[in-house]
Amino acid sequence: MSVSHFTKEKLQTLKAVALDVDGVLTDGGVWWGTNGEELKHFCFADVMGLSLARRAGLQIALISGESSPIVDRYAKKLAIRHVVTGCRDKASALQNFAVATRIDISKICFMGDDINDLAAMQIAGLSCSPADAATEVLSHAQFVASKAGGAGAVRELINAILLAQGASLQEILTRKEPDVEHTSNPIHATASVESIL
Repeated sequence: MSVSHFTKEKLQTLKAVALDVDGVLTDGGVWWGTNGEELKHFCFADVMGLSLARRAGLQIALISGESSPIVDRYAKKLAIRHVVTGCRDKASALQNFAVATRIDISKICFMGDDINDLAAMQIAGLSCSPADAATEVLSHAQFVASKAGGAGAVRELINAILLAQGASLQEILTRKEPDVEHTSNPIHATASVESIL
């Protein structure tokens, strides 16, 4: 995608990435089995992007409207400490992430795909969306990936951040990932209110 001068300047200042899950890290679909099992599709390009982001020192947060053990498992596998599930107020969750990491919210981007993400997008330093986001989200997003949710949109965003900051992706790949277990306890919250899809 082409990046405007304004967006490139914002990308250069970012220190953290916050993401919705369904429709951003997944394609927005869900498969239910006959025994009640739930399956979601994730993209390995995004997995690599999140690994690169962590190696480069970016903080990562997952903020999901769904209360799903799949999100918890994904976060655990990728050693993402900041996870909020069952969230109805994503703007507050984003503000809490900023406080927990001591990063000014102007240096945090948020990628969402639907109208329940707009409040968080409006206060983030850079509002982002996948290519197939809802029309209302696309009209607000300052960075729109050329790829769809669950198909590399997150990787595209992370690549854009790292390249804007003058990083070499090959060099970052040689770095050791931060060891979450030796930093502090994971920050995980589940909203007590009913989630929205």
